[in-house]
Amino acid sequence: AQACADAGLVFLGPPASAIDLMGDKIRAKETVRAAGVPVVPGSSGSGLTDAELVAAAREIGMPVLLKPSAGGGGKGMRLVREQSALAEEIAAARREARSSFGDDTLLVERWIDRPRHIEIQVLADTHGNVVHLGERECSLQRRHQKIVEEAPSVLLDERTRASMGEAAVQAARSCGYVGAGTVEFIVPGGDPSSYYFMEMNTRLQVEHPVTELVTGLDLVEWQLRVAAGEPLPFAQEDVTLTGHAVEARICAETVSVKEGSRGFLPSGGRVLALREPSGPGVRTDSGLAEGSEVGSLYDPMLAKVIAHGPDRATALRRLRAALADTVVLGVPTNAGFLRRLLAHPDVVSGEMDTGLVEREAESLVPEGVPAEVYEAAAAVRL
Repeated sequence: AQACADAGLVFLGPPASAIDLMGDKIRAKETVRAAGVPVVPGSSGSGLTDAELVAAAREIGMPVLLKPSAGGGGKGMRLVREQSALAEEIAAARREARSSFGDDTLLVERWIDRPRHIEIQVLADTHGNVVHLGERECSLQRRHQKIVEEAPSVLLDERTRASMGEAAVQAARSCGYVGAGTVEFIVPGGDPSSYYFMEMNTRLQVEHPVTELVTGLDLVEWQLRVAAGEPLPFAQEDVTLTGHAVEARICAETVSVKEGSRGFLPSGGRVLALREPSGPGVRTDSGLAEGSEVGSLYDPMLAKVIAHGPDRATALRRLRAALADTVVLGVPTNAGFLRRLLAHPDVVSGEMDTGLVEREAESLVPEGVPAEVYEAAAAVRL
């Protein structure tokens, strides 16, 4: 909206009603269900009491996922596998939702074991045109927060891609959406044709560059053109996907090693030296500069490194090389962890699910200081 104002344009979308509707996960599910879009089995109705949430969970069957209706980014989400833990987990989810979003309304959904997270990018104008721009696979997550995204997904065939794309278009139409947005689905890895609507993000997402690279469309430009009232000059059949793109999120994180367990903690500091990757097929979107102070007041994501290639293997290889060439001196980052993750056999083969990172984190974090660090230090000293 501010970009439009600076350019002397009138911001026309998305309509506030669409943002309000799809920003509420409960109302969003009810709206798209009425439009014929499959949704995850779960509770219905807003403002459920703790007792009603427990009853809904029992009816759905364990395990279940508790989710804040107003939030995102994994905050307040709780996976509950035992009925005896429901009351305690509901109370904890409400506290975090209230702290994070000012709203402790919860919903409960059936948990799908080893799910894939696949989202569809949509673009809609003020003239009634709505198209989808293919999918992004976002199954590599930690604590329900995406860390690696790619387009297209190795899981989908053309028929499933077209079906999910049409469902996303119907979801956007159901609320009169205008602009760039994302319709997110949960997909059973063993049966990708059985996909379920999760939520709609009424904005441009962090991972939009992978869609730009495989479609050749500048989504920021088209947001502005649509906001200025221009019609989309292309139809669904004009959208083609070329090659493969993968994105990794560089975050200010340090590894905590205590009593044999390893975890990730937000870090900070001053950027003393910075080298960001470039080269054929490599794109870096960054807010960093030498001398920047990285504190704890904002999200720890510092930059995005994206690689594009004619096929998935090339894109992964280019991204691993780009991460190896990334230097942020003075602020610990997760670049090394991401490089090791992208070389994991299940990632390379495409056999991923949203729990892979948590299961394999222990093997992806080295114990102590890697030997090559001491070797490099000795070489510098000599």
